[in-house]
Amino acid sequence: MAYSPLMVQPMRDEVIRLGVAELRTPEAVDEFVTAAKAGPTLLFVNSVCGCAAGNARPALLLATEDAACPERRATVFAGQDVEATQRLREHFPEIPASSPCFLVLRDGQVVAHVPRGGIEGHTAEQVAVSLRASFRDADTAAAG
Repeated sequence: MAYSPLMVQPMRDEVIRLGVAELRTPEAVDEFVTAAKAGPTLLFVNSVCGCAAGNARPALLLATEDAACPERRATVFAGQDVEATQRLREHFPEIPASSPCFLVLRDGQVVAHVPRGGIEGHTAEQVAVSLRASFRDADTAAAG
């Protein structure tokens, strides 16, 4: 059973304020992933769980403050936008389902994945450091 939209909206708003596009339908996911085939991209699978509130969304805030953070950013909300989340997972079948999680893409290819296990038990700062390193790795791969 999905959580009340009233309860979830502040969690959505928190991410949207960071300039992250919300993908709520499979079609929106398809369009975004197609556009992500050129350049760097950050994808965030949002969640209601405590590690999303305590570590993932705050880490996203810290990561978006970094100059290397991709300008192309999007999110799906697991457990809320079920079909959109499933479609995102279909695009990246090699990545085990995890929420919350982050994917960093370069030209449509996953160059970094921070699953729930890399978020849970870590501080927001530690997760942000990992994300920042992956942004730079994606830039290096593009330059190489």
